[in-house]
This record gives sequence, structure tokens and C-alpha cells, in this order.
Amino acid sequence: RASSGQTARVRACFLRCRYHVLVMLTDGVITDMQATVDAIVHASSLPLSIIIVGVGNADFGGMQILDADDGPLRASSGQTAVRDIVQFVPFRKVAGNPAALAGETLQELPSQVVQYFMSQRINPPAPPRQ
Repeated sequence: RASSGQTARVRACFLRCRYHVLVMLTDGVITDMQATVDAIVHASSLPLSIIIVGVGNADFGGMQILDADDGPLRASSGQTAVRDIVQFVPFRKVAGNPAALAGETLQELPSQVVQYFMSQRINPPAPPRQ
């Protein structure tokens, strides 16, 4: 049974240990790329990951920029993203293969979650003793 101290730590963590995942499906390209980059850079310090799935035959080349695999995003203000929070997957790359879709879309999520909590110095609570 968990002690009152462990219970308090779990409650405190529950209040601070929230993380959000935004999943977006798009059939087109972004028309205001710099405003989008600015918003992502601003959000890069928040408990948030963004998964974007491009559906259809549009040219999603510009979306790869948001994925920031080649380097951190930089806002128009000069601010650099604290961490990479975007994963972009063109659906046509994984169509017909649910395992590949899951693997590609969730590929970066574990490291993004860990990076966020480490940056906030939040450690997971110890599991309750049985």
C-alpha cells in the first residue's frame, strides 16, 4: 500500500505531469509558413507534441521543414525552438500498413516527452509498493 508521502508525490506529479499531443490531418500545404514556424517555436517549451499527417497528393516538401530533423526551427524574432515537437508523415508513405503508420507517426513522441519532463526537472513518481 502506498504511504501518504507517496500519495502526495503522485498527486503533485499528476498536477505537473500533463503532456498533450495534437494530431493534425491535412490535405494541403501551409500558406503562412513563417507564422506557423513562429507558433511552433513559441510552443516548443510547452508540454506538447504535434503530429501532422499529410493526406492526398499535395507537395508536402515544405512540411518537412516543420519536422526540424535537419536543425532547430527559428522564429522570425530570432528565437530558436527549445526542442523538436513536430513529427510529419506523408500518409502515402505508409498507406495500407497500419503498423508503419503507427511507427512513423509515434516515432519521435517518446523522446519528445522525455525531453520535456527532463527540461522541467520532473521525474516520474516511484511506483507504489505492493
